[in-house]
Amino acid sequence: MEYQTYILPNGLRLVYSPAQSPVAYCGVVVDAGSRDELPGEHGMAHFVEHMLFKGTCTRSPLQIINRLEHVGGDLNAFTSKEETVVHATVPVAYVERALGLLADVTLHSVFPQREIDKEVTVILDEIDSYNDTPSELIYDEFENLLFRDHALGHLILGDEAHLRVFGTHDALCFVRRQYRPERMVLFVVGQVPFRSVQRWAHKHFAAVEVGDEAPLPRIAPASAQPGRHVQAQDTHQAHVAVGGRAYDLYHPDRMALYLLNNLLGGPGMSSRLNLSLRERRGLVYTVDSTYQPFTDTGEWCVYFGCDPSHVDRCERLVMQELKWLRDNRLSDLVLHRYKQQLMGQMAIASENRENMALSLGKSYLRYGRVDSLEDIGRKIEAVTADRLLHVANEVLDPAALTVLRFE
Repeated sequence: MEYQTYILPNGLRLVYSPAQSPVAYCGVVVDAGSRDELPGEHGMAHFVEHMLFKGTCTRSPLQIINRLEHVGGDLNAFTSKEETVVHATVPVAYVERALGLLADVTLHSVFPQREIDKEVTVILDEIDSYNDTPSELIYDEFENLLFRDHALGHLILGDEAHLRVFGTHDALCFVRRQYRPERMVLFVVGQVPFRSVQRWAHKHFAAVEVGDEAPLPRIAPASAQPGRHVQAQDTHQAHVAVGGRAYDLYHPDRMALYLLNNLLGGPGMSSRLNLSLRERRGLVYTVDSTYQPFTDTGEWCVYFGCDPSHVDRCERLVMQELKWLRDNRLSDLVLHRYKQQLMGQMAIASENRENMALSLGKSYLRYGRVDSLEDIGRKIEAVTADRLLHVANEVLDPAALTVLRFE
C-alpha cells in the first residue's frame, strides 16, 4: 500500500493513501475507548461518540447531518475497547468539507444537555437491542468473565445507572482528557494531492493545542481466572463461548495466532470447527472463532449456538478440535493451503476501500506504519508448522479456558 505521513505541530498524525476512485474516505482515530473510562464513567466513551453529532460551537445537529448528506456523503462513528473512530465517505470533490466537519465534531462539540436527555434514551434502546440478541450478548458476558474487575471487561455501551447521570460537564471532561491531538490519527484515502490534504489538515486541526490534563496510563489486566459458568436465558437455542487470554498487538507470534484462529474457526466453510460441527454432523448453524488483540493483552473465543439437546456434544467436539491442534503438527502441504486461504481472504477484504481506510488509520495509530499485503504475506509465510504447534499449546491450554453457557 502506497502511503504518506505527516505530523502537525500539535502532534496530530496524518496518514494518506492515494486511490483512483471518485469516492474518498477519511476519518479520525482517537486512542480512547471504553477501557480508558474512570470509575463512574462506565459507558462514557460510547456516550461521547453518540454526542459528537449533537452540536458544536458553530453547528446544530441538523447542520451536522446535512453537511455531507446534501452532497451524497456519509458520516459515521464507532467505539471499541481502545479506540473511537469518526469517519466519512464523500465524493472526492468534497474531501475538505469532510475534514472540516470531522475536525468540528471531534474537537469542538459542546454536548448540550437537552440533546443528552434525548440521546440517553436512544443508547438505552441500543442496549435493550443487544440484550435481546444472545449471540452478541454472550461475547460481552464472556469478556466480563475473562477480564474480571478490569475495564476491558466492561460493556462498551455502558449501563442505565451511569448513563442517567451523565451531563455536559462529564462529557467535556472526558474529551479534554482523551481527545488530545497527540492521541489522534487523521486518515485520508482518495484521489486528491497530498499537499492539499496537508494544507486542509493544518487549516482545520492545527489550532487545537495539547491540554493540561493527561489521560491515565493503561494498566494491563491481572491474570485470568478460568472456569465454567452457566447463565439462564429464555431462548430457543443454547449459546456457548469457550476461550481465554491471547497475544497482544505487539507479540511476535501474533500472525501465527491469526493463522491458527482462521483454520480453527475462521469465515471459510472449510474451517475445522465448521467441518466438524456443521458439515459432518449438522449440529449447528453458526460456529466460529475470533482473535482480538489489544495493546497489552488479547483474547480468543470459540462461539456456537445449537439446540439445547446438542450442547454437551457440541462442546465436546470443540474441545476435541482444540486438543487436535495442540497434539498434531500440520504437514507442510496442509499448512501451505491454510496460508493461501488466509492471504486470499485478506486480498479480497482489501478491495473494500472503506475497510482499507479504517485499517490505514488504526495501523498507523498502533504501529507507526502500514504494512502492505506483500509485507503481511511474508509474515504469514514465515510461520512454520512447529511455531504454529507451539502457539496452539500456549494459547489453547485447557487449564486456562473460560467456558460460558447460556441455557
